Amino acid sequence: MSDGGKIFEEMNARSREVFRLVVESYLETGGPIGSRTLTRALNEKLSAATIRNVMQDLEHLGLLDSPHVSAGRIPTQQGLRLFVDGLLEVGEPQQDDRQKIDATLSGEVNDVTTMLDRVGSALSSMTHGASLVLTPKHEAPIKHIEFVSLAPDRALVVLVFADGHVENRVFTPPMGQTPSSLREAANFLNALAEGRTLRELRNSIGHEIKSRRQEIDSLARELVESGFALWDDEGGSYERLIVRGRANLLDDDAEAADLNRIRSLFDDLERKRDIAEFLELTEEGEGVRIFIGSENKLFSLSGSSLVVSPYMNSDRKIIGAVGVIGPTRLNYGRIVPIVDYTAQLVGKLISDQG
Repeated sequence: MSDGGKIFEEMNARSREVFRLVVESYLETGGPIGSRTLTRALNEKLSAATIRNVMQDLEHLGLLDSPHVSAGRIPTQQGLRLFVDGLLEVGEPQQDDRQKIDATLSGEVNDVTTMLDRVGSALSSMTHGASLVLTPKHEAPIKHIEFVSLAPDRALVVLVFADGHVENRVFTPPMGQTPSSLREAANFLNALAEGRTLRELRNSIGHEIKSRRQEIDSLARELVESGFALWDDEGGSYERLIVRGRANLLDDDAEAADLNRIRSLFDDLERKRDIAEFLELTEEGEGVRIFIGSENKLFSLSGSSLVVSPYMNSDRKIIGAVGVIGPTRLNYGRIVPIVDYTAQLVGKLISDQG
């Protein structure tokens, strides 16, 4: 039995009820709750002094904390974990939530990336958090590659696969790229790409660039190298992360320290640091997993929680994940069913398309 399980077993019914009410109040309001308020919420009629003693015991166990002297209590990270593991009641998604997810994924969508982008936007809108969607790799042979300049520091690569799948990806090209260098880079890659997957093309491109250095100028070579590093990086998943709803975590009323932690989180996401670990978080089994604060080193700086679930293909192989990140006082009871239902539906749709 885990330490949390032992603590939970040692708590009597009164302690559990007080603890539950403190956590539920925190998840709803984000603030502490005092003993006098609890006397009105408890089914058992207890004095404020008795409740204070119970809360002091819970604080001694490391489950509650007092943010200010003589103030009410809020749950600690350990307390939130105990609540999620032992007291959280999770059912089916609310009917309204289910209908919104179904509507997002209804209709003909041949492009998986477009579908998952919709999923990310929907999850962010429904949960008022930020959504993270890890898209599956596409392993079909490449038919055609094209570069399109968007701005001096942004370019688009269009990948057309032999099975008809099309992906558009934005990357940062080297300084000074020109329409001519874009064409040269595309021509160079198309001459190598036919019949090869991205992984196969990446494995051979370094050798080809060296052997054909006279056929491609240095600027086009840099473009190929910078673009391809993005398309199929060493970790294999950085470019596959879709993040939506950053603004939801940047509340105007948030304290400066909280904003700095959240911005640090998203700076990490935008630099694609450690994102390969996102899918690994889900690979210990099926179903939703919840990471609170420092339990997950990816998001520990933000003081946030991550609710994440893998989705699978028709072979029951994990190929991606969907998740929601928000403050530790997430409405877990509502968000866990949303993430679970979305992951199952995405997996089914991808399996059907496959």
